[in-house]
Amino acid sequence: MTQTQLGQALGLSQPAVSRLEKRGTGTYQTNVLVSAAAHLDITPDLVGLSSGWPKPQARDDDMHRRALLGGAIAAAAAPALAVLPTTADASSGQAAALRLSTTAYRRLDGSTPSQNLEDAVQAHLRLIQATARTADDEHRIRLAAVGSEAASLSGWLAWDMGNHGSARARYGAAVNAARSAGDPLLTAYQVGSLASFEAHAGNGVQALNLVGRARRALRGRSPAVADAWLSSIEALGHAAAGDRRSADKALVRSRKAAEGLPGQEAPPPWPWVFSFTAEKVAAHRVTCGAWLGLPDWVLSDNVEALATGHAKQRALLLLDIAAGHLAAGRVEGAFAVATRALEAGLRFRSGRIVERARALRRSLALSSPPRVVRDFDERLHGVYL
Repeated sequence: MTQTQLGQALGLSQPAVSRLEKRGTGTYQTNVLVSAAAHLDITPDLVGLSSGWPKPQARDDDMHRRALLGGAIAAAAAPALAVLPTTADASSGQAAALRLSTTAYRRLDGSTPSQNLEDAVQAHLRLIQATARTADDEHRIRLAAVGSEAASLSGWLAWDMGNHGSARARYGAAVNAARSAGDPLLTAYQVGSLASFEAHAGNGVQALNLVGRARRALRGRSPAVADAWLSSIEALGHAAAGDRRSADKALVRSRKAAEGLPGQEAPPPWPWVFSFTAEKVAAHRVTCGAWLGLPDWVLSDNVEALATGHAKQRALLLLDIAAGHLAAGRVEGAFAVATRALEAGLRFRSGRIVERARALRRSLALSSPPRVVRDFDERLHGVYL
């Protein structure tokens, strides 16, 4: 456990934990020492207290966290502790616990049907809202940022389930909450997320307008990861609008920026939960190529793009790769790949994957399709998610 992680659990800064570990260079209240002993599961005498000290009662936010997470969620959240922001927000026990829950749900999304997460995430949102109603002004601002992240996740789940109306409304709520929090980076992240949604919905011009708004929200102080990420979404917007040249330029900018970022071994900067890497730029290039009908874009980068560990995202990429094969006239190869993606879509009950599979099938008009296509049709027949 790092000093930052322990500080987040105790409501202390990292320098304060460092001073605490230096045995006597600072003065601390005994309740801080009791909390540290309880969190680290060690006896009070090891931090200079008598063994008669009672075990501290669990705080309300700790109980909320345990009720929300359970065993599986807690296991998913463990590596996420390192990515909590080292800001004043993270020093608030309630905000930190609620943000940890959101991060855990986001990590589980890649391998869990959205329907299984939907109720839990909606309950989590209600908990954040209820907590904010009773908070003072300072904590309400912090909780607005936490609520923005949870609303964005809720929008992602609605999108995966094929409910575009709810997804758009929830992303809009995430943007408004980020603005209420007064955090330019979070605002840019949520506006960029909405831009990505609009690009995938085929609204290229709207997506590009949103990317411009996201950049303006940063007020000229854009971290490298935001530049790389927004450039990749800008490429999606140009591709959705049918502009190959502009999409290519945006992808080049994104890859150049991504190559200068820390690799997967470094924790991603908040509000990103997953690192943005050159592999993700390759994935966006594959998607752009599929939309633009450019098999060379799709088939040249697909191995690098499929490095993602997110199972649902990988299935969507497989459908983009299938579209590339189809554009190159390789019908059997296209539907062999598409069948793998469809199986994942059915396993995770993802409306987005299944509808994307249907769109791929509609793009092929053959009076006598080969057997692999007929098998694909049989799998699609009668699927209702």
